[in-house]
Amino acid sequence: MAAAASGVAALPWPNAERATSSFSKSAHSQIRIPHRPFPIQTLRRSAFNPRCEIGAEKPVQTATSRSLRSSALELLKTSSADRYTKERSSVAVIGLNVHTAPVELREKLAIPEAQWSQAIGELCALNHIEEAAVLSTCNRMEIYVVALSQHRGVKEVTEWMSKVSGVPVSELSKHRILLYNEDATQHLFEVAAGLDSLVLGEGQILAQVKHVVKVGQGVPGFDRKISGLFKHAITVGKRVRTETNIASGSVSVSSAAVELALMKLPKPSYATARVLVIGAGKMGKLVIKHLVSKGCREMVIVNRSEERVAALREEFKDVEIIYKPLSDMLASAAEADVVFTSTASETPLFLKEHVQMLPSVSPELGNRLFIDISVPRNVEPCVSDLETACVYNVDDLKEVVAAHKEDRLRKAMEAQKIITEELSKFEAWKDSLETVPTIKKFRAYAERIRACEVDKCLSKMGDDISKKQQKAIYDLSMGIVNKLLHGPMQHLRCDGSDNRSLSEILENMHALNRMFDLDTDTSVLEEKIRAKVERIQK
Repeated sequence: MAAAASGVAALPWPNAERATSSFSKSAHSQIRIPHRPFPIQTLRRSAFNPRCEIGAEKPVQTATSRSLRSSALELLKTSSADRYTKERSSVAVIGLNVHTAPVELREKLAIPEAQWSQAIGELCALNHIEEAAVLSTCNRMEIYVVALSQHRGVKEVTEWMSKVSGVPVSELSKHRILLYNEDATQHLFEVAAGLDSLVLGEGQILAQVKHVVKVGQGVPGFDRKISGLFKHAITVGKRVRTETNIASGSVSVSSAAVELALMKLPKPSYATARVLVIGAGKMGKLVIKHLVSKGCREMVIVNRSEERVAALREEFKDVEIIYKPLSDMLASAAEADVVFTSTASETPLFLKEHVQMLPSVSPELGNRLFIDISVPRNVEPCVSDLETACVYNVDDLKEVVAAHKEDRLRKAMEAQKIITEELSKFEAWKDSLETVPTIKKFRAYAERIRACEVDKCLSKMGDDISKKQQKAIYDLSMGIVNKLLHGPMQHLRCDGSDNRSLSEILENMHALNRMFDLDTDTSVLEEKIRAKVERIQK
C-alpha cells in the first residue's frame, strides 16, 4: 500500500498545513510486527536531486567533458577495474520493515508512488548502482538494487536514504534489513507470497509488487535484472496462493484493524458503537466491508466526494451509510465512539488540540478509539497522551494475529517449498546473464569471419552471379555458422534445463574468451561505465 489508501485528496507535501482539509487517493496494504517509537519526520521532497528528474535538460556535450569521461574510463580500466570485472554485480535489498523498525521511523522514509521513478533515477546516478526499484508500503520501505560493487553500493544507498529522510545513518543501520544476492531474492519472493507479512498470506502485498513493475516500465534504471526479479516474484506469489491454502481464512490490514477495535470495545459488538470511517479509498472500502461482516449496520463516512460513498451504499444496501464532507470531519468525530483513518495525508488529520476539544464518549466505553492504519499516520502520536482517547496504529495489529501463530508456521512451510523451487529457477536465469557478453562477442566474431569469406567468394565469382546464387551462398554460410555455434552456445546457457553447474558454464565462458581473444571483461566494464555516464547526463 503505497503509504495509505483513500478517496481523499493528498495534503501538499512536504510542508502542508496541519489541517483537516486534504487527503489522498493512493493505495494502502500489508502489516508487520511493531517496534519502539521514534520522533516523526516526513520525507522531504526537496531531498530528491532535480538533475535526475525525467525530462531534465541534457547538458551540452563538449570536448572537455568527453575527454574527462574518457580519462575516467581509462582509470577504471586499470587497477580499480578489478572490482567491477572480477566481482560480479550483486543484487541487494536495503530498507526498513515492520519487523525491524517502528512506524515512527518507517514513515520518515516512506516514498509516495509519484516519486518512485525519481527515486530510481537518483539511486542509479550513484556511482556503484546499476539498477534499482522501490517497494514502499505502510509496512515496509525497501530498496532493491543491482550494485557494481556490493559494499560501496550499500554504503551509497544507505547515505541516500539518510539524506532524503533526515534519519542518521547510524540510526538506519540499527533497524535496516540488508540482504545480498540469493538471500535478497528469497526475501522478495517471501514478501510477494505474503510470508513476510504480519498477517500471513494477505493479498495486497502481491498487488503492490505488481504495481512496482507497472510503475517501473520504461523508467531508466528499472532494467533487466531488477525487472526480472520482480516479475519472478509475482509468479511466486501467484503460485503460492494457487497451490497452497495460505490465503484461506487469512486477514488483511483492514480486517485486522476491525478485529482490533472489536477487542477493545467493552462489549465485543458493533451493534451499539458509533463508527466513523475517514476515507473511502481502497483501504477505507475494505474497512467498511469488514465492519459490515462483523455486524455494523450504521456508520458515517467522511470523504473528499460523495461519489464513492454512493457506490458503497449500493453495494451494502442493508447498511445505513451516512456521507459527510471533509469540513464536517471534527464534528463527525465528536459523535463517534470508534474512528478508523486510512488516508494518504502526509500530515496528521487529528491533532492533540482537536481531540482534546471533542466531547467525552459514554462512561461505559470510557475512551474514544482511534484505529489509524495509515503511513504516515493520520492521528498525531501525542493524542494517546489524552485520558479520553486510545490510539492504535498498524504496528498494534500484532495482537490480532498472535492467536494464529501455529497455523502461520504450518502454512509457511507449504509455501517455502514453492519458493525454494522458484529460487533455483531465478538464480539459474540470473547466472545465465553473466555469459551474455561472451555469447554476443562470439556471435559477432563468427559473423565477421562469415561476412568476410562470403565477400571474398563473391568477388572471385565475378559479376555474372545471379541474385539466386548469391542468396544460396549467403544461406549456406549462415547455416554453417549457426550449426558450428550451436554446441558452444548450448554450453554457455544456464537456464536450469540441464545438469550443468554454474562453475562449468563460467569455465566454458572463460575458455572461449581465451581461445578467441574476446576480451569480454573490458567490454562489460566499458558497457557498465557508459550506461552510468549516459544516465547521469540525462
